[in-house]
Amino acid sequence: MELIVCSWCRLNNAPDALQCATCGAPLDADDKVSDSGWREAPRLRDMEKFSFSGSTLQVEGKYVPVAEIDLHQDDHVYFEQHTMLWKDPHVPLSQFDLPARRRAHGMPYSVLSAGGAGRIAFSRDAPGELVVMPIHADTELDVREHAFLLASHAVDYTFQRIKGLANLLHGGSGMYLDRFFAKGQPGMLMLHGNGDVLQRTLGSGERILVEPGRFLYKDSSVAMNTFAVPGIKVGLLGKMWVAEMVGPGRVGIQSMYHHSSSED
Repeated sequence: MELIVCSWCRLNNAPDALQCATCGAPLDADDKVSDSGWREAPRLRDMEKFSFSGSTLQVEGKYVPVAEIDLHQDDHVYFEQHTMLWKDPHVPLSQFDLPARRRAHGMPYSVLSAGGAGRIAFSRDAPGELVVMPIHADTELDVREHAFLLASHAVDYTFQRIKGLANLLHGGSGMYLDRFFAKGQPGMLMLHGNGDVLQRTLGSGERILVEPGRFLYKDSSVAMNTFAVPGIKVGLLGKMWVAEMVGPGRVGIQSMYHHSSSED
């Protein structure tokens, strides 16, 4: 029997599998793609489980979903401080070493690490959906700030300040992009998208314009620039500014924008 290829992460699964062993995507559901090429991110089923490294992750809830992890003793995950929902008392926490100083909401930006064995759960303070992005040796993914829920220990990341985009929209000093990449072995990154998450793959040189607040993630190969829509004047800024995405690579968007004060 032929293996089943996951339409989301493109990895092989056993012929009788009902969900992808790598990203948790249902394998018995239709792959929904719009006429313009936007693919719906797979909605992880309530209470379904999948594995990464030696650990097990279970998704709970529909509107404000929770990621509950049964950590293997040799595994650990890292996450932004305020995304932890609960944990077993014996699961140790430690400070995750950041590549540089950063602030959020006027306070030092803090990322924590949790090690096994034991259970720990995470959620974001907004309705939406959880999306699993496997990170392979050739993957570098750029994610808007405060969108990553957790990452496995095999995934490393850095970040950069984008001064123009959010500054034009909100009159502030910019926003951050988090870049995630593998540290020699495949890893798992879980994102929270507000509302619904859609993904489109751009060809080389192909362009689309995205409202900046709706941007969720992109491959590092996709260039992102500010673009003034010709002939449109709005508000005090005088121009309508959008994000220009230039392929090749994947672009992910969220259908609802929850503005963070750290983007001011």
